[in-house]
Amino acid sequence: MNKAITDGLVLMPPPFSAGLNLWSREDGTPGSGSYQGQPNAALVTNDQDFGGCLELQKTEATQKLRSFAQTPIQPGLYLRVTARVKAVSGNLPSVRIAAWAGDVSGQNVVGLPQTGASVALTAYGQVVTVSAIISPASRTGVTLPWSLQSVYAHVGLDLTGANGGVVRIDDIEVEDVTNIFIRKLMDWVDVRDYGALGDGTTNDAPAFLAADADAQGREILVPSGTFRLNSDVTINSRIRFEGTVSMPSNRRLVLTRNYDLNTYGQAFGTELEGFRRALQALFYFTDYVTLDLSGRRVEMTAPIDVAALSGLTNFTSRRGIRNGSLVAIPGPAWTTDEFTSIATYSTANNLTLTNVANVANIPVGSLVIGTGVGREVYVSGKNVSAGTLSLSEPLYAAAGTRTYTFRRFKYMLDLSGFQLMSRFELEDVEFNNNGVGSAVMLPMTGNTQRFLSCTFNRPQDRAITSPGDGCQGMFVDMCQFLSNEQSVDAVNRTTICLNINANDVKLRNNRIVRFAHFAIVHGSGHLIHANHFFQGDNSSAGLRRAGLVFTQTNVSTVVTGNYIDNCFIEWGNEHDSEPQENGEFSFGGLNIVGNVFISIDTSSAFRWIVVKPYGPGHFLSGFSILSNSFRSVSAIVDRVDMVDTSFATLDFNRSRNVRVEGNSFNNVTQWIINPVQVAHTQNTAAETWNVSAGGFVPFGARIRMVEAVAPEGMITNGAGAARYVFPYSVPGTGAGGNEAQVRWGEAVRGKALVTMRMDVPA
Repeated sequence: MNKAITDGLVLMPPPFSAGLNLWSREDGTPGSGSYQGQPNAALVTNDQDFGGCLELQKTEATQKLRSFAQTPIQPGLYLRVTARVKAVSGNLPSVRIAAWAGDVSGQNVVGLPQTGASVALTAYGQVVTVSAIISPASRTGVTLPWSLQSVYAHVGLDLTGANGGVVRIDDIEVEDVTNIFIRKLMDWVDVRDYGALGDGTTNDAPAFLAADADAQGREILVPSGTFRLNSDVTINSRIRFEGTVSMPSNRRLVLTRNYDLNTYGQAFGTELEGFRRALQALFYFTDYVTLDLSGRRVEMTAPIDVAALSGLTNFTSRRGIRNGSLVAIPGPAWTTDEFTSIATYSTANNLTLTNVANVANIPVGSLVIGTGVGREVYVSGKNVSAGTLSLSEPLYAAAGTRTYTFRRFKYMLDLSGFQLMSRFELEDVEFNNNGVGSAVMLPMTGNTQRFLSCTFNRPQDRAITSPGDGCQGMFVDMCQFLSNEQSVDAVNRTTICLNINANDVKLRNNRIVRFAHFAIVHGSGHLIHANHFFQGDNSSAGLRRAGLVFTQTNVSTVVTGNYIDNCFIEWGNEHDSEPQENGEFSFGGLNIVGNVFISIDTSSAFRWIVVKPYGPGHFLSGFSILSNSFRSVSAIVDRVDMVDTSFATLDFNRSRNVRVEGNSFNNVTQWIINPVQVAHTQNTAAETWNVSAGGFVPFGARIRMVEAVAPEGMITNGAGAARYVFPYSVPGTGAGGNEAQVRWGEAVRGKALVTMRMDVPA
């Protein structure tokens, strides 16, 4: 930068040859005395060192020499005043640069330094150069730091010391030296100034580190070029990329002040490589715990194995990705791998397949498909030398040796390489699968992974998959799941939102559209609240599939405040290698409270709550269906509940603590309630009244207890005489066990309110 050029400033004072009337022997102000005609001043035209110059004899204590010209002083302008002087004869004086500071009114700005350092002349004929830098800026290197009040200067020099000496002075120069201060003036440093070449091959990592060390709060500039970094580089300063960097895949670039996708994308030349490198860095430094995608979309041509990218298999510190979109681009990298193999299963070792043929070829994270295999069972590990595969869940009916299919879906973010990973969070991230690949596979173990306000758009197979126990304590809140099978009839869909293997998962305030299933849920202690999952289709009297599938008997789970639309809750024990009841907790701990159940144009055989035991002997113990609304539109449903007896039925002689109360039913032929209150009228006198609960008993169960018999009005004998007798009851009578006998001890008639239960207190 040179303001003499850019702003047209005239900085140089006139040469002495232009006339000594242009030079003042005082301060250079108008009216002050000049050297024109002074006996101690003369022009010399042929000095061997200077050519033309001023010869001056010192006659005053401070012999002043000032230009009458006004040299401009401006903010951001740095002027260097230079004089070359030599002693000719007489006493040897000292010399210093001097300048008079003037303000806008032509007055001297007092209080400012207006002379530089003195330099003694020590020999005759020796040329001595003195200089000083003038600027309104008070910076290191500025000799005369002036204020903004000063707008011009009369520049020159002073001779001090003994009088009588004669000196010769070359023309005084004033030059713009702002460029000397430019690096201090700019808020950036250039890596090329520290030796970076940007040729794509030379290791520029030392130059980057040196620039960072010297930046001291300034930004680092990476100019055009390709800068090779062969080692890990951590930059603690702000950084800006005009060029790009390249690094080995196992080396990390950590940008602690610009940890966002924009910067990493600029650094590595593409959004995808920038995302990969930023994700790699996420697991190595603590200045940031969240990768900001800067609201941008990253087009992914292949899945990302996050553990392999990071070089880790265990990580438990909180980390997250937020604010952006990941888009799957079609290509062969998303193709599902499928393998078929023979293996042996034993209930004694119910999480292992043994004697697995071609075990090395079967990827960890594969879905296991075969006879006797429940839904969402995955390979959670393998031992090639032992020929075994570890399973995420037991198999309900697979003892022996048989053929299995192993299907490995491809996930945009695959975390399954982490044996332990906790507190990983995804917030406000869109997974735009476009029917290509799946979204997220969780780590093998870990806890409290969190999905907040994310969108899963058209996954090909799965949105969130847990191949092990990495779903423990997982949060899925305010997310939207949009199926890739919107136009497919419900019974033909294959995509699943998520599965759960561990405990204490929270599924809250999510919206799920037309998947095969919302969630396949193992474990217990779950909270499923305020979700809207709808799985209808456009077919008339269409068949429906389960939205929620519970796969163990005792779930200790609350399903509350949900909008359960054109799908149902299925409760079975398909993840049990010995599914028959064997003294364990049976079907209990499920509380279905305050939900809206709806169906549209379904078969009359549709049911909203289905219990499906996979083995005999099971019973209901601690189960509540309370304050729900059941409504069918454009069809009438027979009833809301059923037991799927494909494998076994329930033992209704053992039902305990079942509460079915406060529900509403619209376009449902048969309501259900427990306890059942029946207003029985006995018109002919009889000793035994047979009181039927009809179809009101939930799940077609039998009556196990009569809670109360309350006569309404007079109980009379056959002759009409009032009888004051106390009856006893016999529950579970009738062909289906849904009746109770009220026995009076004599033949009576009348009306009574009979309260019956399908269960007994625990």
